[in-house]
Amino acid sequence: MIKKKYHCWACDYSKESGEGQLARLFIEKNFSNSEIEIFTDKSINSKFKFLNNFLKHKYISPFVGIAFNWIFYLQKKNVVYINYLPLWNFFIFLLVPPKTILGPITGGSLHSSKNIIRKYIFPIFYFISKIIISLRFEKLNFSTDLLKVHFNNTFIKKNFFNYVLKKIKKENRIRKKNIDFLIYYRKHNNKIYNFPYKLIKRIKSFGFRIHVIGDKLNIAGVRNHGYQKNHAVKKLLSKSRFSICSQENLFTLFVIECINFNVKVLVDKSFENKTPRLAKIKKSFFFIDFQKNNINKKVLSL
Repeated sequence: MIKKKYHCWACDYSKESGEGQLARLFIEKNFSNSEIEIFTDKSINSKFKFLNNFLKHKYISPFVGIAFNWIFYLQKKNVVYINYLPLWNFFIFLLVPPKTILGPITGGSLHSSKNIIRKYIFPIFYFISKIIISLRFEKLNFSTDLLKVHFNNTFIKKNFFNYVLKKIKKENRIRKKNIDFLIYYRKHNNKIYNFPYKLIKRIKSFGFRIHVIGDKLNIAGVRNHGYQKNHAVKKLLSKSRFSICSQENLFTLFVIECINFNVKVLVDKSFENKTPRLAKIKKSFFFIDFQKNNINKKVLSL
């Protein structure tokens, strides 16, 4: 049996980044029985060095990828475009060749009042993208369900949301847990207001050992590991009892890895009714009121 061949562009195919991991998940779940040739900025640089300066810019790299997809499409090849695919970037949805298979679309439902572009411009871009994807694509995947608020029920039923849940694969081995909390912290202007600093300080006051990966968290007594490679993060998670989910997105790839490594996640109660009714997910969460900071030591000591 001849395997169907696909030519795929990925702006990021790294094992370390969230975009790269999502891209790899998409390839694994959709093309395991096909022949696929993946092009990235690194592979293109080795063949077309004059494009090197363009590919250094994350907002230009997607359009180089679109150009390559058109080259293959005109040769009557099957083309795939994985990332970068935020809903606001309507140019990508407009310019990719017909019949292009798209990777999971990303984006959030919150528009920070501190950021004029996100508050006033992004909703316009979202609206344009919605029109384009409704006209050009039959079935789409969305990384999370944060974008559901922008679509009607007919569209939601037709397409697939929470694609990241396909990454859930719990490990069965029971390991010694000597880290009380492992927290992923990223300084992001649009997310910093949703990070539960007060909750972390309260937990620290109980005497629990708190480890942090990512950007440095300036709270006395926490241990900052900095940015770690994926295998190192997994090793830390295997030793951890708890983590904390920030308030803008429940199903980040980090939270998914927490579930996989049997790490209990503290989640704001606003997410409780939005959580899929899957036992293997529900059991991984402790729902509390982040605003009231109503956590007690007894619950965490169980």
